[in-house]
Formats: sequence, structure tokens, C-alpha cells
Amino acid sequence: MGLRFVTLFGIVASIVTGIALGILGYRGWFDGVKSSRQADVIEQAATYIRANYVDEIEDGQLVADALRGMLNGLDGYSKYLDRDAYERLQADTAGRFGGIGIELGLRDGYFTVVETLENAPAARAGMAAGDRLIALDGESLKGKKLLDVIELIRGPRGSDVNLTLIRSGGRFEVGLTRARIDIESVRARWLEPGYAYVRISRFQKDTGNEFADTVRALGRESDIGIAGLVLDLRNNPGGVLGASVDTADVFLEPGLLICTESRPGIQRLEHRALTGDLLNGAPSAVLINEGSASGSEIVASALQDHGRATVLGLKSYGKGSVQSVLPLAGERALKLTTGYYYRPGGGSLHASGVVPEVRMDSTDDGAWVERALQIVKGEVLALR
Repeated sequence: MGLRFVTLFGIVASIVTGIALGILGYRGWFDGVKSSRQADVIEQAATYIRANYVDEIEDGQLVADALRGMLNGLDGYSKYLDRDAYERLQADTAGRFGGIGIELGLRDGYFTVVETLENAPAARAGMAAGDRLIALDGESLKGKKLLDVIELIRGPRGSDVNLTLIRSGGRFEVGLTRARIDIESVRARWLEPGYAYVRISRFQKDTGNEFADTVRALGRESDIGIAGLVLDLRNNPGGVLGASVDTADVFLEPGLLICTESRPGIQRLEHRALTGDLLNGAPSAVLINEGSASGSEIVASALQDHGRATVLGLKSYGKGSVQSVLPLAGERALKLTTGYYYRPGGGSLHASGVVPEVRMDSTDDGAWVERALQIVKGEVLALR
């Protein structure tokens, strides 16, 4: 199953990279748009800064600051990526990034450790599931969003981070050095004969193919094949669009899966299921919560709209915007919001999220999985 990640590069590359490369030109910014009065103002400001600012500023720093300013004036997901940030993004999509090795979720309004990875910095320091994170490097996390906190915890390998946590009512500090974290994005186990559980922690570039291979392997292991499947997307922040498309494709017959729309009248791209249902119609359930975002919402909404799975849990995050990564000279890039996701039924995912058919308020992880298992076994009416 090939990766079908479709970027909107063609829509914006001529605009964005033309401007950005002009910024990097000799003796002036935006050489390709000299007739623009706005570009002249930027060039004039840069000239004033070079000539008059109290400290000497390198042109490269001026360019980087100007780009950050441009992107900061847009939405919260558009960013200028310097060389280090660009490298981290590329490593992240491959499942290798600098971090401390925890899975974080929202529990009772707190950023709570859901799981620690074996032999990662957090586990070696004694952090455990249930620990509540309240501050990072001395700065309170009150009012921040889950995805923002996850981004703050990550960073260059070898860099230090200090966490303030609560456990059993007591407050304590943990100082950690970030390390390379290798994420196994797809994990599977049997709940009982014929009924499988698959956890996808994030959508990396190969996740869709790994999920399809996992489903095939599970089918070969069982004498009766897969009679039902529980897909756990809780606290999955998304990732590579093509990987989420390929994951949903495993459940669906050919048809519309998700579409992206850029500026009105410019372009609409449809992403379609192509391979056919590898589960042969076996009942399915999808677990989501407030930490399920972007690619997780694409999968959940596609299966929900096609009636292919029962979605249970809590309303998802509501990140329905498309970010395209546009390379710049000097191994830098722009991460630019270029469109919005629309589910097969026509509704927007942005800010709306996915509303589960079966709500789960329990803080007991096992209760969620048990209820999902009962649903795929046909006990739905008694549980709604």
C-alpha cells in the first residue's frame, strides 16, 4: 500500500519560496517583487536596522527574525523552521526525536503521564504513569494546550529540561537530559481469541504500511481470523497525513476518505481508500480522547462516516488544518497552514473534532478497552 501523502506544495511554493529566496538574495529583500510597496518598506526597515541599530546584526539573523515575524502573525500552527528545527521535524516523522520518553494525556484537567518508555530518561528518573506535570523549566503550564506541552517537552538531544510534577498530592522536581527516542508507532495484542487490540501512538511515515502488515499477521495467527478489532488512538497527536490515510484504508472499501481544501476556488484534494477492507467487514471500535488530534481525527471521522467502526471515548482535540512543509535555502523550511480537512460526510474537523457515539468518563484505562471489546462483540445496544 503506497504512501499517498499529497502536499499542497504546488499551490504555495511559487509564492512562498519565491518570496523567501528573494529575502536571501544579495543586497536586498524580495528582489523578485520590487514593484511591491510593502516589500520596499521591509527593505527600507532592514536598511535602517543595519545602519543604525546600536549593535551590529548579521543579515542571517535579520532574515530569520523577519520570517518568524511573518509566520507568528498567521495561526498557531504555521512556523519558521531553522536548520535544527527542520532536522527535528524530519526525525519526528521517522519516529526518531529528542525527548524524555513519556506519553502525555489530559486527566481531570491535568497533563498526566500515561506511559513511560522503557530505558528512556523519564523511566530511569523514576517517573511513572499517573504523575501530573504542572510546570516546565519553572514555567507554569496552566492554560496551555496538550499539543503545545508535548512540543515543549521535546527538544534537541543532549539538552536539559526540568519538570515539576505532582504525585499522591506531593510536589517534586525532576531534571532530565533529552535523548533520542525511537517510537514504535504500532503495537498489537489479542484481547481474547479472535479479538485484537491495536495501539497507534502517532502517525509516522511508515505507520500505515506497518498497520496493514500487523492486521495481516494477526489474521494469520488466528484460526478464525480477526473477528473484531479495537483501534486505540487516544493521545495520538497525528503526524504524517499519508500514514493516517493508509491506516483508514485498511478498514474501507474504495471511496472518499478525507478531503483537503485550500483557499476557496484554488484547489480541493480528495484522498480516497483504494485497497479494500483487509478486515473483511469485521466489527471495529475506535478509542479517542481530547489528546487525539489531526491524523487520529481523520481516521476516526472516516470510519465513523462510513459506518465502519463505533467511536467511543471523549470528543477529540479538533485540529483540522493542513500544514505543508516548504523547504527554503540553507536547509531551513516553512511549516505553513495551507488548508483544512473535511470529513467524508462534509463537515469540517477544524475546531469541531470528532464526537464519539459512546462517551467514556472512566479514568480506568482497562474499562475503556473492555467496553470497546463488548461493542465489537455485538453488545452495543446494552451499552449506549
